[in-house]
Amino acid sequence: MTQPSSSNAAPPSEKPAPQRALATRIIIGVIALALFCGFIALGVWQVERRAWKLALIDRVTTRVAAPAALAPGRADWAGINAKNDEYRHVTVTGHFLNDQETAVYAATDYGAGFWVMTPLKRDDSDTIVMVNRGFVPTDHKDAATRRQGQPDGTVRVTGLLRMDEAGGTALRDNVPQDNRWYSRDVKAMAQFHGLEPANVAPYFIDADNSKNPGGLPLGGLTRITFHNSHLIYAITWFALALMAAAGAVFALRSGKKRD
Repeated sequence: MTQPSSSNAAPPSEKPAPQRALATRIIIGVIALALFCGFIALGVWQVERRAWKLALIDRVTTRVAAPAALAPGRADWAGINAKNDEYRHVTVTGHFLNDQETAVYAATDYGAGFWVMTPLKRDDSDTIVMVNRGFVPTDHKDAATRRQGQPDGTVRVTGLLRMDEAGGTALRDNVPQDNRWYSRDVKAMAQFHGLEPANVAPYFIDADNSKNPGGLPLGGLTRITFHNSHLIYAITWFALALMAAAGAVFALRSGKKRD
């Protein structure tokens, strides 16, 4: 008896073409949905970041333009934070401890050099506030080259309150034991100079552009600009979401036509 031919039968492990096409469309749909949701989430996140950045810019602009208030004293130190206090316009009176200044590496529009961080002992208490007096070029790092700019008597400093920059920068760590500084680390500087930590404010003041005798240090160089490209990023993510959705629709329709 002749056996029926099975040459046209599909291998047991292979799905029929319609089933394979359906499985492919389902996979494409799942991937497209995941991409769409991911891109939408990223777009929404950028919209939220933009709102936060605009609020920050408005808050800082208002603080900088406000009349200078007395710098926070010891009783207020525990509550100071970046959100509520950074870039406040403040003033303080006292005398500089010029023999304990610290030079911090800086790159400005005037070239490479150093920020001059000098402790100021307040006249109204036994506390100390670190003051970023401004920029000096590399050849004036040594205080002996700018003695005119080191007042001995009582001074009034006006500027912007800045938060402690602990540790260093993203690229370099401070090396206190070698007196090498890349960030304005108030606590570490105080410790390096043997100042009582409990008496040193947890912030520093960026001095304004009041002209120092001899022209150095050069104050008033605080950068108050904030990168804000969140709208462009949001549009990009939303556009990618639309592209993912359009690509999925095109692929699914093409698959149906082939079926």
